[in-house]
Amino acid sequence: MAPTRVVVVWCPDWPVGAGAAAGDLDRDTRVFEPVVAVVEAQSPGVEVVRPGLVAVPARGPTRYFGSEPAVAERIVKVAAAQVGVRCQIGIADGLFAATLAAHRGLLVPPDGSVEFLAPLSITELRQPAVTKGDQSAADRAALVDLLHRLGLRTLGAFAALPLDDVASRFGLDGVRAHRLARGLDERPLARRDPPVDLTVTRWLDPPLKRVDAAAFASREGAEQLNTALASRGLACVRLGISARTEAGEELHRVWRCAGPLTPSGIADRVRWQLDGWLTSRGSRPSAGITQLRLIPEEVISGQALQRGLWGEPGDDDERASRALVRVQGMLGPEAVLTGVLGGGRDPTDRVRLVPGGDDPTPAREVDLPWPGQLPAPSPSRALSRPLPAEVLDDAGCAVEMSGRGQLTGVPYRIAVDGNPPRQVLSWAGPWLLEERWWEPGGGRRCARLQAVLDADPTGHTAAEPFAVLLTCETDHWRVEGIYD
Repeated sequence: MAPTRVVVVWCPDWPVGAGAAAGDLDRDTRVFEPVVAVVEAQSPGVEVVRPGLVAVPARGPTRYFGSEPAVAERIVKVAAAQVGVRCQIGIADGLFAATLAAHRGLLVPPDGSVEFLAPLSITELRQPAVTKGDQSAADRAALVDLLHRLGLRTLGAFAALPLDDVASRFGLDGVRAHRLARGLDERPLARRDPPVDLTVTRWLDPPLKRVDAAAFASREGAEQLNTALASRGLACVRLGISARTEAGEELHRVWRCAGPLTPSGIADRVRWQLDGWLTSRGSRPSAGITQLRLIPEEVISGQALQRGLWGEPGDDDERASRALVRVQGMLGPEAVLTGVLGGGRDPTDRVRLVPGGDDPTPAREVDLPWPGQLPAPSPSRALSRPLPAEVLDDAGCAVEMSGRGQLTGVPYRIAVDGNPPRQVLSWAGPWLLEERWWEPGGGRRCARLQAVLDADPTGHTAAEPFAVLLTCETDHWRVEGIYD
């Protein structure tokens, strides 16, 4: 799905201007709050990306003001008149393209983001740190430096690389950057409607009136929200912050995030927002804040971004992920593989090994009907080289498969790869599989049988009993899987 049209409002000198009046990231956000309020008055639905940069869907204000140029002109004039700040407007398909357009004061035509991005420098992929010690910003900077050393100097040159090659060489962060260079959103759409009970509500007694008390309120609420999300395997990428005052005033702001928010990331944004509300000259509430609500406006599956390998997202997981990418760089993309379960009729068809960081989407839909699919359980080991086998009845005669998919006898013993036959303790099946019968010479017709033997028929282990998956095709039996 193509990205939606986005209006980005950028204050070019914001960190410098805010620093002159205040001096740190928290205060940058606090001083920026009046600008956000002005933009929100012209177009509801404002999302704060970082201090000095806000975004809003273009559809609403364009309909109201008549055109995209009219929207840009209106916001610039009102921001200068009411807050006294200089801002630039960019409009394009997707947040990334719109942000770069704002840096240049451009309105990119619909469906023109790819052409707009192609000649721009690869260094545009760098992202500023939103919080102190922002590891994602450091990782992106390292990726951009590497791409530059490899001779990929423009976004268009990077976008032209095949996605599979990018994933195997540069890992997950490379895939995200590649999507941006192609004019897409940083992550594929994997949004889910957040359950209502995930909203965290805190009653503040006494009412919150001082900035120094905001840190405690934000930290505790952030931990509670993160725990609720993690218990459901979710991650928040758009955070709504709402407050109510003693006088009944309602305050609300949405923060947009490129990646899943950690507890510290949630706490930082809540603290910044409370700080901005409590100290803003133009929109400061007339009474103390009595209620604080943290609302996960948009959540994604915790696995959708592959944010960790073991347990919760964190520094250890990030370091491990980067280490595996380095292994791939030294030994090749196939050195680190991840199993992806998809749809199919055979166990070997269902599991696909993909290089770490590659797209984990199943090759075929899991939930579709698959007539002839082998019932659970699936074998724990699928043999890359199936072993020839013989199925015998109690008289020692070969058990074969009839044209109707029925056994000609009852399995009593099974011999595998020339080894002595083993007694069958129990068996199930057969399950007939017939696929692509319409293709001349390309169809397949076989039957599968599960059998439990009294010992390993290959003689390699003393395990008792021993279960195997057999397949009969063109009157020949083969062992294709082993159940451990």
